[in-house]
Amino acid sequence: MSLPTFAFIIVNFRTPQLVIDCIQTIADQVQHGDEIVVVDNCSGDDSTHIIEQAIIKKKWENLVTVIQATVNGGFSAGNNLGIQGATADVCWLTNSDTLFRPGAVQTMRQTVAANPNVGMFAPRLEWPDGRPQISTFRFHTPLGELLAGANTGPITNLFPQTVVPIDIEAETLFPEWVSFASVVIRAETFEQVGLMDSGFFMYFEDVDYCQRAAEAGSGALFDSATKVVHLRGGTSDVKAKTANLEQRPAYYYAARSRYFAKHYGWLGLLWANFLWMAGRCIAWLRETVGRKKPHTCQHEGADIWTNFWNPVAVTQAENHG
Repeated sequence: MSLPTFAFIIVNFRTPQLVIDCIQTIADQVQHGDEIVVVDNCSGDDSTHIIEQAIIKKKWENLVTVIQATVNGGFSAGNNLGIQGATADVCWLTNSDTLFRPGAVQTMRQTVAANPNVGMFAPRLEWPDGRPQISTFRFHTPLGELLAGANTGPITNLFPQTVVPIDIEAETLFPEWVSFASVVIRAETFEQVGLMDSGFFMYFEDVDYCQRAAEAGSGALFDSATKVVHLRGGTSDVKAKTANLEQRPAYYYAARSRYFAKHYGWLGLLWANFLWMAGRCIAWLRETVGRKKPHTCQHEGADIWTNFWNPVAVTQAENHG
């Protein structure tokens, strides 16, 4: 069984030390033909210099290539630059805030070789202490927005197959979509499906790509034996804002609008927003009667209408260079 070569794609935006730490956990596991491509997303600081100095110090010159983007086009655009610059059989896109467990690369290499008809592969993402992170999902749907807005057990129990997150139970799983915090994609899949949609600045690009791939007949496999630590929050503060119920950045909601309009049409986006609002009304009643705290982020009821009249506009980030 011939084992594939990997091109590890890491997008950097002002996180040079995280990039170096990530590379260190990969470098000890590579084989001949593997490569690491770092894309600096126009950080505007000394990130590139720090990374290049580390490459020299650690003698990674024959392994690591640094690509300097001229603009910060976001997660998809940065990864696309790396993908286009790669020459290996398979691309492994991974966030700068990831660390590869010992043996992870070889395990995934064998999984890819053993499943020639699968286009994408996802490792088990976990916290440093080994606890799993949910990284497998069902597609977002307008009906699912009712559940998201309500966050109420009886409503959720009515539509269990609409719940987006999937708890990790099996060793292998074929979910509808997987987190692109760390994902393995064959070169043939990019040829079949195309590159990532750079109209998404950040968020929803992974579910969009998996949905496009599914429509082209290419699914994803989750392999729990391949373990990657995801520090979470190192590349974006959206998760922290969500956990603290603070207002998310506009680009998050712009990406949400783009996703629903792209896959369900403008009326689908309208339906998704109305169902979210209906769910929020249910939650409001529960919170009022039970004196519970809201579960939604600040201003979310207004923010879901971001880019509503032009939902497929290319999203940009504010204060991200």
